[in-house]
This record gives sequence, structure tokens and C-alpha cells, in this order.
Amino acid sequence: MATTADIKNGMCIDLDGHFYFISEFLHVKPGKGAAFVRTKLKSVTTGRVIDKTFNAGVKLEEVRIERRPFQYLYQDDMGYVFMNQETFDQITIDKNVITGVQFLKEADVVDVVSHADTETVLYAEVPAKVQLKVTYTEPGLKGDTATNASKPATLETGAEVRVPLFINEGEIIEIDTRTSEYTGRVKA
Repeated sequence: MATTADIKNGMCIDLDGHFYFISEFLHVKPGKGAAFVRTKLKSVTTGRVIDKTFNAGVKLEEVRIERRPFQYLYQDDMGYVFMNQETFDQITIDKNVITGVQFLKEADVVDVVSHADTETVLYAEVPAKVQLKVTYTEPGLKGDTATNASKPATLETGAEVRVPLFINEGEIIEIDTRTSEYTGRVKA
């Protein structure tokens, strides 16, 4: 058990049976009345951010979480199969708890966050930026760099993103997996 004095950014707590990460906190000591702590909590399952105020000294149930690298192997009827890079154990993770799943390709390494006591997977995160090959897009024209116009492109994972007009089929581009946006072309 932790108290409001132990609160820090990144701490995971159990609040009414749901897990939340503390993304911001502020200890407030008003001139009149008791001290309190204002927090912003991010839900582990939904990603929603809520504001919550705790009175000073309130006990909180801290949740121990572990972050481990897992390698993506393949997809089957049950979900996505990953291998622990330290123990070589395989686990199956549902696609709904993997952020950036549309940019996942075989042999990619993701961070899997799990509850330390029960070993249940809370979520998996694809790296913030990935490099993927463009498998289909309309041909680009020389000089199409003056405007911010874009066109659709299909990547090797099957995901579709918007790219600048000068990008051609077969090129490798960098994608931000959090926003699904093109960030640049990778020089070979």
C-alpha cells in the first residue's frame, strides 16, 4: 500500500478494480483546509485520461507492472503470438490491446506490459517509429514537392497511410505508429 505522499509520475495504481498510470500530479496545500493531491490518471485498458483528486494521506493500492521485450512471431485465430526474448516462452495477445498493430511485421520487437503478480498482459506497444516498405502507390512525379498534397500508399503490413506525392512504390518510409503519419523517407 502506498499513500498520496508516495505518488510519482509513471506509477500504476488500482482504482475501483481498474488500472491507471499517473501521468501528472500536484500536491496542493491551501491556506485554509486540508492538503490534497490533484492527479491525471490514464487508463491502462482504454487509454482515457481522467482527473482525480485525493485527500492527503489516503492509501492507494500500487500495482507492480513489468515491461519486457517480446518478438512478434505470427498471427493465428486466437490472436498475435509473441516470444519472450529472455525465456523463449510464447504468449498470445489479443489485437485490441496492441497499440499500432497495423504496423506490426514478423520479427518486430514490442514492449509487453504485464501485471507482475498475475502475469496478465495489460497492453503491448509497437515502437514509436517503424520503417516499412511501400508495396503500392500511384507513381510519383518529379517536382511534386512544392505543396503539402498527399496520396494513399499501402505498406508491406497491409496498412494504408497518406504519403507525399513524390514517394514511389518500393521505397522504405518511416511511420509514427502513434499517429499513423508519414515522418520521412529512409535512405538506402
